[in-house]
Amino acid sequence: MTALDLSFVRSMFPAFSTPGLADKAFFENAGGSYACAPVIDRLTRFYRERKVQPYAPYEAATLGGAEMDEARARLAAMMGVRTEEISFGPSTTANTYVLAQALRRWLKPGEAIVVTDQDHEANSGPWRRLAEDGVEVREWKIDPSTGHLDPARLEGLLADGKVRLVSFPHCSNVVAEINPVAEIVALAHKAGAAACVDGVSYAPHGIPDVGALGADIYLFSAYKVYGPHQGIMAIREELGMKLPNQGHWFNGDTLYKRFTPAGPDHAQVAASAGIADYFDALHAHHFGAGAEARQRGRELHDLIRAHEVAICQPLLDYLADRNDLRLIGPKQAAARAPTVAVALNRAAEPVSEALAAEGINCWAGDFYALRPLEAMGVDLSEGVLRLSMVHYTSAEDVARLIAALEVVL
Repeated sequence: MTALDLSFVRSMFPAFSTPGLADKAFFENAGGSYACAPVIDRLTRFYRERKVQPYAPYEAATLGGAEMDEARARLAAMMGVRTEEISFGPSTTANTYVLAQALRRWLKPGEAIVVTDQDHEANSGPWRRLAEDGVEVREWKIDPSTGHLDPARLEGLLADGKVRLVSFPHCSNVVAEINPVAEIVALAHKAGAAACVDGVSYAPHGIPDVGALGADIYLFSAYKVYGPHQGIMAIREELGMKLPNQGHWFNGDTLYKRFTPAGPDHAQVAASAGIADYFDALHAHHFGAGAEARQRGRELHDLIRAHEVAICQPLLDYLADRNDLRLIGPKQAAARAPTVAVALNRAAEPVSEALAAEGINCWAGDFYALRPLEAMGVDLSEGVLRLSMVHYTSAEDVARLIAALEVVL
């Protein structure tokens, strides 16, 4: 198997040559990753050369519009969906809120939706608020000892055929166990429900093949996938054209405008093409040229996952051996994203501060995951220490983290 060339990877991220960052080990990636150079270059160029209303019939506007279209087309190709099925919004939280308003008008009396208590609040709160209008909200609960989301528990919630939407995470931002998305989507579809997947905590670890997963809606945040602060949403045309238009009435015939109530951030949409630039460069370096976009995405996904599993396992082993903390989620790296939360025997925030003094940049708190943490009996006043990696994290970073934990804990 091809091994990830970490030197090449880090050469694509200016942060690794920036004073004040280059000498630190960065473990706060789940809060937002470093931006890759192609994204920074495109964003800078847009503001310097193309900061005009896009699509007008003069060069700066034409180039700006073309770059926005390029971002949508190239990301869609990697994800295995149609170009018009990709929408941009200010954040995943905002995109989910807009979707919930569409569902509010679409659902009929007596119909229900399913949410989980494993989610970040962005993929839970907006859906739960539909109960204010009489929508039945059913909760798919995690195992309080492990955080595991069991598909067998979902089947009972779907049995009466009243559920029209199942909303769940690809993986939680604190539990991190990778949920069997294709299996869950199939259960939802069999019961006549659409499936909405929050991919915010998974997409940084390899752009998913949404077409293969079968999800009707897949959401993630570009700023956690080496890009600008935008929310990216794939919504399949069959569902998207059924839901009530949330954009300007005269844009209702255009799928990617139906769920964008305000005008998009032109520069950040255009800069998102830099994500595709980066992944294409990464693929060419490791695999050469020739593969189509969807295959490139799959090959990079596997390359990235293999590296992350290898670097994460030593940290999990170290934490599992300690008796003064609780490791949240699976102990095996292959079963989870490399986002590692631990409940300590004390407040977690001072520990993250102490780690910063050791050159480890991380954070602590509830990370808007109050529901899963409460369900697992974590004291929210103490929070959890979260140590999150992506593919540019090195084995040396992890060894440095473990040494710092030895000192601090």
